Amino acid sequence: MNMKVLDKSAMEIIKFFTLLCLAILTVPVAWSQMSESSPGLQDKPIVIRVSQPDTRQEIASTLFGSFLEPIGHSTYGGLWANVVENPSFEEGLWSAENLETMWNSRAELRAASSLGLPTPWEPLYLAQGNRYSPVRGDAANSAQSMLLMSLPGKEVGILQQVYLPVHRELKYSGSLWLKHVDGNYTVKLSLRRHAHPAEVLAASVVQAPSDAWTKYTFHLELNPGQVAPLEPADLVISLEGDARVMVDNVVLNPDDAVDGMDPEVLALARELHSPAVRFGGNFTSAYNWHDGVGSLDTRISELNLAWGIPEYNTFGTVEFLRFCELIQAKPQIALNLGTGNPHEAAEWVSFVNAHWSDHRGGLNWELGNELWGDYQVGYPAASLAAAVTLANSEAVRKVDPSARLIATGGDAGLFREWNAQQLSNPADTFDYLSSHFIFNEDVLLPGPTNEFRTMAMLALPWGLSERIRAMKQQAVEAHRPNVQFAFTEWLIGANNPHTVPNYSNMGGALFAGGFLNAMIRNSDVVSIANMTGILEFGGIWKKRGQVYASPAYWVLRTYANARPRTLLKVESTSPTFNISKGVTQLPEIKDAPYLDVVAAQSEDGSKLVLLCVNRQVTRPESAVIDLSSFAVDSRPAQVTTIAGDGVLAVNDEYNPERVIAVTHTETFTAKQSYMFPNASVTVIEIPLKK
Repeated sequence: MNMKVLDKSAMEIIKFFTLLCLAILTVPVAWSQMSESSPGLQDKPIVIRVSQPDTRQEIASTLFGSFLEPIGHSTYGGLWANVVENPSFEEGLWSAENLETMWNSRAELRAASSLGLPTPWEPLYLAQGNRYSPVRGDAANSAQSMLLMSLPGKEVGILQQVYLPVHRELKYSGSLWLKHVDGNYTVKLSLRRHAHPAEVLAASVVQAPSDAWTKYTFHLELNPGQVAPLEPADLVISLEGDARVMVDNVVLNPDDAVDGMDPEVLALARELHSPAVRFGGNFTSAYNWHDGVGSLDTRISELNLAWGIPEYNTFGTVEFLRFCELIQAKPQIALNLGTGNPHEAAEWVSFVNAHWSDHRGGLNWELGNELWGDYQVGYPAASLAAAVTLANSEAVRKVDPSARLIATGGDAGLFREWNAQQLSNPADTFDYLSSHFIFNEDVLLPGPTNEFRTMAMLALPWGLSERIRAMKQQAVEAHRPNVQFAFTEWLIGANNPHTVPNYSNMGGALFAGGFLNAMIRNSDVVSIANMTGILEFGGIWKKRGQVYASPAYWVLRTYANARPRTLLKVESTSPTFNISKGVTQLPEIKDAPYLDVVAAQSEDGSKLVLLCVNRQVTRPESAVIDLSSFAVDSRPAQVTTIAGDGVLAVNDEYNPERVIAVTHTETFTAKQSYMFPNASVTVIEIPLKK
């Protein structure tokens, strides 16, 4: 036997067992910072006793608000139905980083850019070489148009890959601006098989003889089955013969679009029953609302500085108000306290009041967004934040004395110094202080397991209550006892969403339920909350033409539809756990219940509503629900459950309903046993006798 081989094998075995021992020793260390604070109760049914509280506490419907910001494809490519990106052929609409990402994912876009075609436009036939020229300073819209130059006996054109909602609509209407330069007048618009330019699926021809910019419309209709759902098609603009034409501002909408908006997105947004939609976010600090009003044809495309993506301005103030009207929600707009000024803020308030509902004003307005962040364009120095807030408040109050103003507060984890500055303002400067509750999986514990990260993240809403009370106490000590708090953004987002809770998965839904329970418990202090967002993040998504909702959407929708309005007292024997060295801003959390239950009476008093979150990720929880303090009706209760195959279950364009709200009916008595599925959110609406 070769002794050298034996020595090497022995060393490998020793190395293996050393690593194994280290791994075994490491796991308990990571988990040692999570402990059961009430062990021994796990094998007994939890007792949940609901009764009337000593003090009446109202639950504001505005706790179930949502949030819209132009980020990702939330507005353009999401809510907005136009399937064309960069319709006016502009340069500089994406940051270098985002552009590089697009080029890396689609090499054909990099090749197209070398021909002078702005992303994401491509040549119809790459082999024809350079038959395209951007023209600056001569455009129907924005700063640039595109000159197409055909060849005798050949078709020359440009294309853009698009995703069409063919599962519901086969007819499409479009428009574009043309300026004839030379040759024949015929311009062809078509839909073609993606990457097969010779396969024309639908076509329309316009005659464009004018040498002045002129708008033309066209219609394209597919046959059933020509394009499969989730399959891309190519929108083509082409010329034949020796012709030259300038092209600008291309639009293509499905015929079922509602005032420019996607009808499936609208339906899901309407069914959310969100009482208010916040229009704000980081983009606010560089947004000029004037750019988003007036004729759609004259609104310019520009860079969204906050996110390095296009802002086409076709979804502006009037469109946002129409969106709110269509889904029966009130607008809640964040004013620009970055590059803006008090005069512009007051003008915006006046414009909205003139175009919204009864024109009486009194809406909620946010005085800036996260002004403490150096990533905000034009952020004020901390020492000047109070003065900037006051100046904008005074300007708004002059045009709308009834406006309800939300001043920018510090995040719940780091609020004291910032809020102290804001609370030094006169008492009538604002009605609410905002806070944002946004976290990822970063924890203080060295070498944490994904299981520890998961439980630390799910415990966050429970730990938030202590911070809310500290925020309120600071306001009281500043002689501002009437100040309420507004969580105008809330979200759990992971750097690695495939291992821990994230806004896109069932773990995000558990976080959502826990957060809403925390808001309801603290509804004497908090009266506004806006989930991030109504589009994308925890809300509605559109990918490859398919519209679907995240698991967290179903939680917010179920809570909002239950309409809890008066808080009830809940006593529970649920086992609890402690977190130490957890998520950075809230690392120490004690007595977080595995089964988190809030109870309320409905708006009309006809139902008792139980809002239940089971944080046990692998085990159902059995409970006995004691409702003996109430006159429970014999009619069946409505039970709605949001659950999936573990905390990592997600919805996507391929499986859009993997996690949804499932409702059944069940008769409840004064003392009722119920089994709550693991990793679930359950809302039970129990009829009460009149």
